[in-house]
Amino acid sequence: MTEAAATAPNTDEALPIEVETIAPERDLFTKFDGLIAEKQALLDTGVRDPFSIVMDEVKSPTVAMIKGKETILLGTYNYMGMTFDADVIQAGKDALDQFGSGTNGSRMLNGTFRDHIDAEDALKEFYGASSAMVFSTGYQANLGIISTLAGKGEYIILDADSHASIYDGCALGNAEIVRFRHNSVEDLDKRLGRLPAEPGKLVVLEGVYSMLGDIAPLKEMVAVARKHGAMVLVDEAHSMGFFGPHGRGVYEELDLDLGRDVDFIIGTFSKSVGTVGGFCVSNHPKFEAMRMVCRPYIFTASLPPSVVATAATSIRKLMYAHNKRQHLWENARRLHGGLTAMGFKLGTETPQSAIIAIILDDQAQAVMMWQALLDNGLYVNMARPPATPAGTFLLRCSLCAEHTDAQVTQILGLFEAAGRAVGAIA
Repeated sequence: MTEAAATAPNTDEALPIEVETIAPERDLFTKFDGLIAEKQALLDTGVRDPFSIVMDEVKSPTVAMIKGKETILLGTYNYMGMTFDADVIQAGKDALDQFGSGTNGSRMLNGTFRDHIDAEDALKEFYGASSAMVFSTGYQANLGIISTLAGKGEYIILDADSHASIYDGCALGNAEIVRFRHNSVEDLDKRLGRLPAEPGKLVVLEGVYSMLGDIAPLKEMVAVARKHGAMVLVDEAHSMGFFGPHGRGVYEELDLDLGRDVDFIIGTFSKSVGTVGGFCVSNHPKFEAMRMVCRPYIFTASLPPSVVATAATSIRKLMYAHNKRQHLWENARRLHGGLTAMGFKLGTETPQSAIIAIILDDQAQAVMMWQALLDNGLYVNMARPPATPAGTFLLRCSLCAEHTDAQVTQILGLFEAAGRAVGAIA
């Protein structure tokens, strides 16, 4: 035995591990200290955490049990109320029995089952599209499609109020990013006009913007994009199901065509469809190449068969859900009109979508009103920066086609009482 071997430590014995205490200046969480302190100060006042609500039981698309109290749901994006549709639920149960609970793989390997293809076929039927790609979430659909479409030396032009998933799709790719003022056709035209003519360009828009519930002037914006030789992608996450004769979204409502006017539609299953997942549809003849180059599609596990089975069934039913569409719009007009008459400041002057935002003075008032509503049996979303524009605090209502007339009456009464209690209305 060599001297080195004789003096080597016994590897069968555990060696002591010295743990170095991280100095405060090296703590990666230090940058969040202000936010942590702000949240703690809020909770110290005795209010509940607006971002940690737990639903102990969901009884219907519009009612849940929260902290032992029956609560009307007005903040769930369940626009068409499909989560409890009997046919949708049965489709999920059948797929669960036949294919099990998961896929254990990506779409490119072992993760494509019969029901993934069926969901894509349902989307093609719904949109009259030649191609459809299903992603595991709506966020991943934007992340994947946007980052893959526009590459180095090309341009993405987007609305300044775009959703986080759109911004993250831009960040993941290598294209140059140009922002224009929210819903400004003039600013879009000006910024496109400053760009060189040769590189490829993608204009990214949203049918309905999720914070204030306002819609984009798509017809005018598409005309500007085409004038400058840009392709157009529209995120219809918050409009699918109830805008347009077939429920395809704002672009259909404004008589725009998929292919002639709009190149790509992004959507989600987590709102009107009533489950989870995302998608992109297109009539571009080369679109199927995206399956071979889109990293968020290739390198993630696919949705469970039970989820895509419910999605396919829901999508096909939404094609003919004319009465649901009509009732949802009736609910939106009635709630918007009632809140306006009470004196609330709303995000839009007229009801533009199923989202109605109540603008409040500051965070304290927003939290107090949110708490008062919840204590009396109404759940809405509280939103603050950075999800909203700087200095804007609001309560966001998402109406459902399954809200009854009696529930809307009750909702209006609860808003009036809470608004007076916190000084939001006279």
